[in-house]
Amino acid sequence: MEQNSWATTDPGPQSAARNTPFELGRRLRHLRKQQGLTLAQAGTIAGVAASHLSLIENGKREARIGTLQRLAAHFGVTLDELTGAEPPNRRAALEIELERMSRSPLATAKNLPKVRIGPRLPMDALEALVAMHRQLERDAEERIATPEEARRANAQLRQDMRRRDNYFPAIEESAAELLQKVGYRRGPLSEHLVNAITQHLGFSLHHVADLPQSTRSVTDLRNRRIYLSRRARHGHDPRYVLLQALGHHVLGHDTPSSYGDFLRQRVETNYFAAALLMPESSCVDLLRDAHKARQLAVEDIRDVFAVSYESAAHRMTNLVTHHLQIPVHFMRVHEGGIIYKAYENDDVAFPTDHTGAIEGQRCCRYWTSRMIFTVPDTFNAYNAYTDTSTGTYWCTARTEHSDQGTFSTCLGVPYVHAKWFRGRETTERSTSRCPDPSCCQAAPDDLRRDWEGQFLPSSSAHTHLLATLPPGAFPGIDEAEVYGFLSRHAGSD
Repeated sequence: MEQNSWATTDPGPQSAARNTPFELGRRLRHLRKQQGLTLAQAGTIAGVAASHLSLIENGKREARIGTLQRLAAHFGVTLDELTGAEPPNRRAALEIELERMSRSPLATAKNLPKVRIGPRLPMDALEALVAMHRQLERDAEERIATPEEARRANAQLRQDMRRRDNYFPAIEESAAELLQKVGYRRGPLSEHLVNAITQHLGFSLHHVADLPQSTRSVTDLRNRRIYLSRRARHGHDPRYVLLQALGHHVLGHDTPSSYGDFLRQRVETNYFAAALLMPESSCVDLLRDAHKARQLAVEDIRDVFAVSYESAAHRMTNLVTHHLQIPVHFMRVHEGGIIYKAYENDDVAFPTDHTGAIEGQRCCRYWTSRMIFTVPDTFNAYNAYTDTSTGTYWCTARTEHSDQGTFSTCLGVPYVHAKWFRGRETTERSTSRCPDPSCCQAAPDDLRRDWEGQFLPSSSAHTHLLATLPPGAFPGIDEAEVYGFLSRHAGSD
């Protein structure tokens, strides 16, 4: 995996406090006591009064370079070693951590009492205080996962995907190697081969009736088991669910460190499952042949690999730009007009909020992804051209049903690239002036004059877009329920 290409540089709380006067003081005190020196004796060596050295050791005064050089020479260490980052022992490390936490904005905001950190503070009390501060920081981090934080993380993730044209070569390579090892040839990935992949990776598959409702799968790393529900859940291809679970293992995922990390892992496992179900080599051959014939179509990938239309459309975003140099955009829109998923590298003007997030925004009603809900023919793809402020786009869309309602899946390209796609001959055309409110957001003046102030609608807003995100490393997962589930099944055959 190309983990570094995703990661943001975050030194963490420990590194931010390195080489502070307090940390240096704890190192000096450790070396002094190691040699059995009193403050007065060490002060004589350093050329300072004992009281002055005490202030240095407690981090309340910075030491001059000459003082440090004399002490380093006497202690038999270099100046770099004396001012190094690593605490000399566990107690010093805990003292340094407690000092940092006590001075943190979080502790200050909560007006927590200060504790004198000295040699008389019992070790067990020191450990308890550090543990309480750590828990306080963890609780604060969990509460940070607000809808706005999630939208910012999603916006950043999409920027990363756009920079790479939504193509992940390392994941493609991992998927290709697995397929080769289990003898995949062509066509849909059979249940037999999915089971072969599971066994090759050292896992066993277990279908259970009591899978926690907040999960689609549970992986027991201790016993190398993957649990899936016996009851089919509408809209979830069981092959996808299993391959996503295996993806966490193959891609080396660990417990997410942030909501952004959680989203990244989800994108990577989705990509991994798609790369197995619609292998790159076979997909690219199909796309290149269709490109030459000017007959590119999402339906062909859907039919050849026996996947959903949404999966096929999203897989095209992985491959058509990288292999065919065609920029694209992708949308999944609820029948109520709310955008649930979106991706673009063709400069289409998606609606965004102040964080740059697209999810949760209302799609223009004149876009193909919403116009399709007004079309009586729900069997065939709906193709249309849309004139926008950033140019004209050709789009193709279909609707699919799920537990959350009916959704449209839309794939689009700039006008100049429509010539490569089946359905380009459509005469359907619309104009979107969004974000201009007069396009579809504002009511006509005559209706506004007649009805303004004369109605009280009851909102059916998607509350999940407004509520605080569930806490924990895996948002939305009931961890207590999962732990109980694992305990119940750990000893079963």
